[in-house]
Amino acid sequence: MENAVIQLLVLAGIAIFLILRLKSVLGTREGFEKPPVPLDTPEPHSARRSFEVIEGGADPDITDHVPEGSPQARALAAMKAAEPSFGVGDFLQGARAAYEMILMAFEKGEMERVRPFLSPEVFDAFSGVVRAREEQGLSVHAEFLGLRELVLEDATFDATAREAELTVRFGGELISVARDAAGQIVEGDPKAARKQRDIWTFARKMGSNDPNWQLVATGG
Repeated sequence: MENAVIQLLVLAGIAIFLILRLKSVLGTREGFEKPPVPLDTPEPHSARRSFEVIEGGADPDITDHVPEGSPQARALAAMKAAEPSFGVGDFLQGARAAYEMILMAFEKGEMERVRPFLSPEVFDAFSGVVRAREEQGLSVHAEFLGLRELVLEDATFDATAREAELTVRFGGELISVARDAAGQIVEGDPKAARKQRDIWTFARKMGSNDPNWQLVATGG
């Protein structure tokens, strides 16, 4: 009997020793302590939700220029779907540069240098005016002063042909003076800016390797 008691005491001592040893290694967990999370465990979906981009929301690159949900907005969204690198803001910056370049080429009679940016019909119309001036012996001096207005007026997209058309209203200022063969001013004032208002339509096939838009129609 005494041997059995001694054995129980020895076993109890060993158990107490092991419990104390484990507590010193693992620490003590309090009642409200969260269980440890393995490093490779993905975060719950709800914890990441606030950081996700909501798909299907308004695209400010579009709604900054046309009303959300309008036919123009839908056309621009279709253009972006056909060519993801297309940006409305980028297009308008390019249109700004194209307007100055084409307008100055027309004023100075240098149409050949902008031929790639014009449809054949627009090129012929502009060139006809330039030829008429030359036949009258007129020369033009022009200086572009800048834009005071740049507005996207319309946008259409033919999804089947992938052809896009964007219409832009420009409001510019320039000095333009036409002189006759004797050097006399017949039009314009070298000391006064002239306001120029144009509505131009540019076209391009989305996804094409050629990044250039062509001017296909003009108005005022």
